[in-house]
This record gives sequence, C-alpha cells and structure tokens, in this order.
Amino acid sequence: MREFIEAQVAKGRYRTPSEYLRALIRGQQKQEAEKALEAKLLEALDEEPSEMTRQDWADIRREVRKRYGRPRRQ
Repeated sequence: MREFIEAQVAKGRYRTPSEYLRALIRGQQKQEAEKALEAKLLEALDEEPSEMTRQDWADIRREVRKRYGRPRRQ
C-alpha cells in the first residue's frame, strides 16, 4: 500500500501521502452523503403527495432568508 500511495503522490496531484489519504476520505464521505440523500429522495417518492399551503411557502421563504441573508422585500 505504501508504494501505491507514494506513486500517487509522485504523479504530482498530491503533495504528501497524508493529503492523498484525506482526499480519499473526503471522497468516501461525499459518496456516503450522496447515497443517504438518494435514499431520502426515493423514500419521499413513495409518500403520498400533499398540496403546498401558504404556510409551507412562507416557511420556505423564511428558511432561505435565514440561510442566505436575503432581505425581505417591502
């Protein structure tokens, strides 16, 4: 394994073996997060749909403003 990792570093994409391993871990974390999201989306597709209410839209707008700091229009 050491030789393989050192070969990856020698190719110039990574500066150190540690950097290469961190990139692998981040990639695995991203893959697992994507799998979890896909599972939630598939689960939601199986649920009975419901109509959006005015309150639902208000909640969404409030959450977007909270996350992105967009001012409220007057």
